[in-house]
Amino acid sequence: MPPHLRHPIRSPDPNPDSPGLLDRSVVLVGLMGAGKTAVGRRLAKRLSLPFADADHEIEQAAGCAIKDIFAVWGEPAFRDCERRVIRRLLGQTPMVLSTGGGAFIDPQTRALVLERSITVWLRANLEVLLSRTARRNTRPLLNEGDPRRILTELMAKRYPIYAQAHVVVDTTDWSVDTTTDRVEQKLAPFIRSVEQAAAD
Repeated sequence: MPPHLRHPIRSPDPNPDSPGLLDRSVVLVGLMGAGKTAVGRRLAKRLSLPFADADHEIEQAAGCAIKDIFAVWGEPAFRDCERRVIRRLLGQTPMVLSTGGGAFIDPQTRALVLERSITVWLRANLEVLLSRTARRNTRPLLNEGDPRRILTELMAKRYPIYAQAHVVVDTTDWSVDTTTDRVEQKLAPFIRSVEQAAAD
């Protein structure tokens, strides 16, 4: 039986200084180690939008850790829970949302975020992903074998799907601020369209 969402989905705290610069949420997608959370936090501040991490919101809503959802109910139940949480978050005020590596791979979740948000793929090469994921041992998927082989296989399967995102930004070993600059530049046309609509 899939886990129930025990707690309401909370609205991330908005930046009180100014209204947001976009009329839709920005959803960051990509593999583990791409920098989605770090870039997302900085991007949210620059766009005067609230920030949310989907994995954290799933754990808060389900009342248990993601690894426990996988262990007890399996991946299909987790993807269902993930989809419901993301749908609710995208129904709230526009925000910057960081998602887990597999969220965009799920066809229903992918259709949802493509329809309701501006999706940004943070694309990183293998060496960057290996370097970043080696700094932490909290990636259960990488503990199942050789990280290089696992990431190579994930890249082959997932990169063609991530490529469906509205915006693609390459992230290498630049600083988080530099990557955030590049994302903000790619979002400029969306910001201009919002400003133009407001002027009209």
